[in-house]
Amino acid sequence: MSTNPSVRFNYSPGVQALIPLFYVAWADKVLTPKEIEVLRKQGLALSFIHPDDQALVESWSNPATPPSRQLFKYWEISIKNAVELMDLKIPVSLADVGLFMAQKAARNNLSTEQVANFADPTLRLELEKLETALGGVSSETLQTIFPDEAIAKSPVKISPESRFDIKKLTAVLDDEYAEVRKRVKTILSDEAFTYRTLRNKDEYRSQVLHWCKLLAQQGLGAMSYPKEYGGIDDMGEYAAVFETLGYHDLSLAIKFGVQFGLFGGSVLWLGTKKHHDQYLEAIGKLELPGCFAMTETGHGSNVRGLETTATYDPITKEIEINTPNVKAGKEYIGNALHGRMATVFAQLIVNGDNQGVHAVLVPLRDKHGRLLPGIRVEDCGYKLGLNGVDNGRIWFDHVRVPKDNLLNRFGDIDEQGRYISSIENPSRRFFTMLGTLVGGRVCVPRAGLSAAKSGLTIAVRYALKRRQFSSDRTELEMLIMDYPSHQRRLMPLLAKAYATDFALTYLTKRYVNRSEEDIREIETLAAGLKSYATWFTTECLQECREACGGKGYLSENRFADLKADTDIFTTFEGDNTVLMQLVAKGVLSEFRKEFHEEGTMAILRYLGDRVTTAFTELNPIVIRNTDREHLLDTEFYLSAFRFRERSLLYSLADRMRSMIKDGMSSYDAFLKGQTHMINLAEAYVERITIEQFVKVVEEQEDEDTKRVLKDLCSLYALHTIESHKGWYMEKEYIMPVKSKAIRRMVDELCATIREDAADLVDAFDIPEECLAAEIVSQ
Repeated sequence: MSTNPSVRFNYSPGVQALIPLFYVAWADKVLTPKEIEVLRKQGLALSFIHPDDQALVESWSNPATPPSRQLFKYWEISIKNAVELMDLKIPVSLADVGLFMAQKAARNNLSTEQVANFADPTLRLELEKLETALGGVSSETLQTIFPDEAIAKSPVKISPESRFDIKKLTAVLDDEYAEVRKRVKTILSDEAFTYRTLRNKDEYRSQVLHWCKLLAQQGLGAMSYPKEYGGIDDMGEYAAVFETLGYHDLSLAIKFGVQFGLFGGSVLWLGTKKHHDQYLEAIGKLELPGCFAMTETGHGSNVRGLETTATYDPITKEIEINTPNVKAGKEYIGNALHGRMATVFAQLIVNGDNQGVHAVLVPLRDKHGRLLPGIRVEDCGYKLGLNGVDNGRIWFDHVRVPKDNLLNRFGDIDEQGRYISSIENPSRRFFTMLGTLVGGRVCVPRAGLSAAKSGLTIAVRYALKRRQFSSDRTELEMLIMDYPSHQRRLMPLLAKAYATDFALTYLTKRYVNRSEEDIREIETLAAGLKSYATWFTTECLQECREACGGKGYLSENRFADLKADTDIFTTFEGDNTVLMQLVAKGVLSEFRKEFHEEGTMAILRYLGDRVTTAFTELNPIVIRNTDREHLLDTEFYLSAFRFRERSLLYSLADRMRSMIKDGMSSYDAFLKGQTHMINLAEAYVERITIEQFVKVVEEQEDEDTKRVLKDLCSLYALHTIESHKGWYMEKEYIMPVKSKAIRRMVDELCATIREDAADLVDAFDIPEECLAAEIVSQ
C-alpha cells in the first residue's frame, strides 16, 4: 500500500527524474566534492532540465545547505511509491526509477508529449551516465527504497566472526561526535582527496590549499565560530574534524588548523565583536587566508620575551609594527606564503610604557597576493615533513595599521590614547590571553594519535597476513603476529593508543566545558597530554615501521610520510620537554596552594596518606603478591599509578623547599629539579590516563565491549608499571618476584589481545582510501 507524503512538493518531470540520484547522494548527510561536481556539471547539462529548474538543482547540490528533513522524507516516500508500482522482476537502476517518476509526473500534468519524451532512450542514457559518475550506492540506502527481494541479488561481504561488536567499540571511540566524524571520513574518501605523490613543495602546497577550500566549502572550518558567522559554536565538533583529518594528509590537517584554529581562533578569542563582524565569516570560508605570527627565531618557547614591537602613535591613532633585528623575525609561520593577513604577537607600547605581549591584525598582501610595503616574507623551504604547509619567516619594517586592528578583548587603547584593561595584573593578563589559545594543544595530539592509529592498523594487518619460518618444511609458515616477540612489539602500543584516546577525549570535554576557575588546571592537563600523546605517536610509528620490515620503508606503505609529518608534533605548540616542566610547575603550584589554603588539615592529610599507603600497599604481603586476581585488579594499578605520582610530588616538593631554605634562588632550585619535574609530569599524565581508561571500562553496558576494553586497560596499566619497574623496586612498592609476575601477565595479555587485534584496529574505522597502504590492500 502506497505511503503518501504529508507535504507535497510540485516539481516538474525533469526534476522528478533527478530525485532518486539526489536522495542517494544526500543519504549519508554529506555531498562529497565529486558528487557536487557531477551534480552541478552533468546535472545542469541534462537536456530535459528546464532553465527554470536550474536554480533548484544548484540549491540541492550545495553542500552548505542540505535538504530539510521534510524534503528528504518527501524524496524517500516518492521513490518508494514509484518502486511499488514498477516491475521488479528485472533489475532496475536509479535512472529507471527517476524516469518512471518523471513519466508519472508528466501524466499527472496531462502532458502526453512529456510522457513520450521520458521514454526516449537518449534521456535514459543521459541519466545512466549521471548515475555511473556518482558512483556506487550503499546497501543501507538501497534497503530503504527497495524491497528485500530486489536487493537480495546484491553481493554481500561476509566478515569473519568477531568476539565483540566492532561498531559498538567504534561508537565508544567516536563519543558524541560520531556524525561529524563520519561526514569528514566520507569527504576524505572522495576521489578529490586521492593522495598524489608531489615532491615539489609548490605543487604540494597548491594541492593542500585546494583541499582546504573544499573543506571550507563544506562549512567544516567555521564549526567553532558563532552561528552568525557561519559556524555552529561547537569547539568539540571542530576538534573531531581536526582529529579525523589526521587519518589523511597531515599537511592538510596542519594547514586547516592554522587557518581556522590558530588564525581564526585568535580573532574569535582575542578580538571583540567589531573584529568578528569584519573578519570571521571570510576566515571560515577561506576567503581571507591568514597566519598566526607568534614564534620568533630568538624566542621560540619564551613568548613573554618576544622582541617585535607594536607602538601606538597618538597623533595618527595607528599602531606601528616593527621587527627590531633579524632574530626577532617571526619564524616557522604556517600559511605565510598564502596568507593575506597575520595575527602578530608583539610588545604593545603605549605612551612609552610596555604593556606586554598583545595581538594585532596586520595585512600582509593585497587581494592579488602581492606583498604590502614594509612586509618581508621568506620561504622556510623544504622540511623533514609537512611540505604541503607553506611555512615562512616574516619581518615588519615600521608597518602601520589602524588602532582598531588591536585584538582588544583583554587590553585596549581608549580614545584618549590611554591603555586600559579589565585585568590589572600584567602577569595574569598575559596568562589569561595565552589560556584562550590552549585549543591548539588540545587538537594537535588528537591528529597525531590518528596517525599512530593508521600506523598500527597497517602493522597489525600486515602481521596477520605475512608469514615467516616454520618448524618443519612441510608445514605452513607462521604468521608473524603469532610470534610472542611480535605481539610484545605491537599489542602494548595498541593498548596505549586506546588509553591515550580516552584521555584526550576527557581533555577535550574539559576544555569545551571550561570555566574561568578551572582553566589553569586544563592548561596543565593539555600541556601534559600533548607531550605524552605526541611522544607516543613518534615511538609507535617507529615500532610499526620496523614491524613491517623493508615493506614499511617503502613510500607506498605510508610510514615515510606518517613518520616525517608527525615528527614536528613533539616540538610545535610547545616543545614537549619544556611543556612537561610547565606541567610539573602546575602540579607543584596546586600542591602548595592546598597547603596554603588548608594549613594544618592539609599537613595531617599528607601524613595520613603516607601512613595509609604504608599500611595498605607497602606491607610485606602486598609487595610480593603475584596472584592473577590481584594483578588484574583495577584497584592495584590505580593505587600503583597514584602512589608514583604522590611519591614524586612529595619528594620534589621537599627537595625544592630544602634548597630554597638553604639560600638557593627559586630559579636555581627549578634548574636543579628539572629532570625530577619531567618524571613527576609523566606520572601525573599517566595517572589521569589510567583513571579515564578505568572509567570508560566501567561505563560499558555491553559485556563483550567491556571485556575487550578491560583487557586493553590491564595491558596498558601493567606494561606501564613494568616500564617503571626499577623505580617501583627502589621504593620497595613491588618485590622482584612480583615484577616477574607482572612481566608474565603482560605476555599473557599480549597473546589474548592478539586474538582481537584485527577487530581492534578495524574499530578505529579508518577509510581504506585514507589508509592507502599497498601491503594491506594487496
